[in-house]
Amino acid sequence: MNALDPVIGWDEVPAGAVIADVRWYLDGRDARIEYADGHVAGAVFVDLDRDLAASGRDVTEGRHPLPDPDDFAAAMGRLGIGDATPVVAYDDTAGMTAGRLVVMLRLLGHPAALADGGLAAYAGSLERGAGSVPPVATFTARPWPADGLADSGQAAAVAAADDGRLLDARAADRFTGKVTTLDSRPGHIPGATNAPWSGVLDPATGRFRNPHELFEHFAALGIDEQTDVVASCGSGVSTCANILAMERAGLPAPRLYVASFSGWSADPDRPTELGPTP
Repeated sequence: MNALDPVIGWDEVPAGAVIADVRWYLDGRDARIEYADGHVAGAVFVDLDRDLAASGRDVTEGRHPLPDPDDFAAAMGRLGIGDATPVVAYDDTAGMTAGRLVVMLRLLGHPAALADGGLAAYAGSLERGAGSVPPVATFTARPWPADGLADSGQAAAVAAADDGRLLDARAADRFTGKVTTLDSRPGHIPGATNAPWSGVLDPATGRFRNPHELFEHFAALGIDEQTDVVASCGSGVSTCANILAMERAGLPAPRLYVASFSGWSADPDRPTELGPTP
């Protein structure tokens, strides 16, 4: 059991927590510039591409493969995150990118939570500039737990199973193949269920729905406590919002297919499917 709920309010941030700014943009904007223009006081900037993903891997591992445990541990230590340091992450997209850090840490049993509503919900004053350099902490390298992850074969098997769901968190136009700007081929993994990550948010507030509403949301997708679920998206980032939402709903956390559709579609021998969820 994690020491922190998966999603918490700014008024619930525990003492001594590291606040992590995990902004990142699909449109290519430089998140570090946005951080310098204004961030939560004392927050450290987490570079999704550098700190939360490996580079130079095979394209079938997707755009954001998990970093080696030693590299991740070094990044966390450099950010002032020690073995017992609580972490609260935020972004300015309601959790679309900050959820990646939270899920990675929670996979390792580390206390971590998403700040509900992100930067827009923060009531304090913002700091400008590059931010201070935190003291280096000791974060012990630990292997990524196999039971929290799924590979391409396992993702395909769950998608084809009557008692399984492969949740694709991408927007419907990418899932159906109408928009093809990011991935090498259009569509989705055969049998996948479209579950855009934004569906876990209350459209009126931009915050996560309450646990009961989230339970009903996932029930409508055919998911209960016994369903075998694998979470996917474009590159294993936005789907982390679905993972945290399932935990918030009281459901078991699904396995993360890190390569997601960017990795799947990079292999020409793997089939793809067009159109909406059957």
